[in-house]
Amino acid sequence: MSDWTILRLIEWGTAYLAEREFDESRLNVELLLGRVLNLPRLNLYLQFDRTLLPEELAAFKELFRRRLTREPLQYILGQTDFMGLDLEVGPGVLVPRPETEGLVEAVLRCAKGMDIVRGAILDIGTGSGNIAVALGHFLPAWHILSVDVSEPALEIAQRNVRRHSLDNVVLRRCDILREDPGTGPTELVVSNPPYVSAGEYETLQPEIRLFEPREATTDNADGLTFYRRLATVSRRILSPGGWLWCELGFDQAEPVSAVMRAEGFEHLEIEKDFAGIPRVLGARASQ
Repeated sequence: MSDWTILRLIEWGTAYLAEREFDESRLNVELLLGRVLNLPRLNLYLQFDRTLLPEELAAFKELFRRRLTREPLQYILGQTDFMGLDLEVGPGVLVPRPETEGLVEAVLRCAKGMDIVRGAILDIGTGSGNIAVALGHFLPAWHILSVDVSEPALEIAQRNVRRHSLDNVVLRRCDILREDPGTGPTELVVSNPPYVSAGEYETLQPEIRLFEPREATTDNADGLTFYRRLATVSRRILSPGGWLWCELGFDQAEPVSAVMRAEGFEHLEIEKDFAGIPRVLGARASQ
């Protein structure tokens, strides 16, 4: 590569990724190039005829090479946006996805509909801390206890809590399948659990299978292991009228609803994502 302008590099990189069936190929190139040049995406086009310096081109080639291995773009950039909040992400945590924003929005509506000034929320499986940070940010009077079995994940989550200066979010290590989360009566429980079945896991895109933590993606069984445990834990700790909210995998609305009913939850709500897929389930404890 020589005498590469910003526009020429964007056009070349976009075509190269598109030929290899990368989604949002142009966005990928723009974000990688913006990182190298320390420019917002819009400013790339304000300087489209600028020629890259040799060291800039070398830095871009290294990031581009990593993306070609199917390493998630968010890992390469080291950050992502969730609910309008900038979060650190990297190996050891799932990349927060738009579907999970729907889960957080459901919890926020539920919390704001309760006649409570200072409630308590238990977030199970914090990962990057995206759910806990968003809830802590938008519900500053509420206390959020967020647990995960992974120490590397908790370290990243703690940095995200500090990044947003939240004093209402507490992180704790807990293997929810084998331990009690150690919390008192709680108004809300929220979780985006590992819900991919062992069989389905092998069909996932390489960005997930090759890079994101397997233990945060699949239960290595039927995909319902964590829902059964969530139902049991939630029934024990939820205050009367409290809610459990969890994200669902594709075609899991009925089996997860059956799990909740078997545990004694009588009032269930299902919310769909933008694609019309049942994505969020709410289960209310009896009053």
